[in-house]
Amino acid sequence: MFVVDTNILVYAANPRAPHSDECLALLESWTRQSAAWCLTWGICYEFMRVVTHANVFRSPWSAGQALQFLEELQLSPGFYILTATERHAAALAQTISEMPELSGNRMHDLHTAVLMREHGIRVIYTRDKGFQRFPFLEPVDPIGPRP
Repeated sequence: MFVVDTNILVYAANPRAPHSDECLALLESWTRQSAAWCLTWGICYEFMRVVTHANVFRSPWSAGQALQFLEELQLSPGFYILTATERHAAALAQTISEMPELSGNRMHDLHTAVLMREHGIRVIYTRDKGFQRFPFLEPVDPIGPRP
């Protein structure tokens, strides 16, 4: 089980992006698998923010197009959305006590990391090196060099 981060979705959705073909192929393979893979609502909203933004996309999508892209992912047999449980507050408090230096723009990543922690998910496919700061996660850059 793993989480897919926003940047992988954005690269897959943007044929002009570097590594678009690789990210699209990965995303298509995940949608065909029965094994569990996840997004969070925060990742979904961040994806919609990026692909509909005229300063980011040369030809921005409409909100409807972005939503349709996400709805198609949700048809995958192994797909689901991670949501907060009654353990969320405790997982957040634990993470903040372990990493009190987190601030500012890292709060979005913190939300994703805490959701993953409370669900016992360690692996996130991302190109964002910021996830390496969370010792309880295993970020995997599917495009970067392999260890």
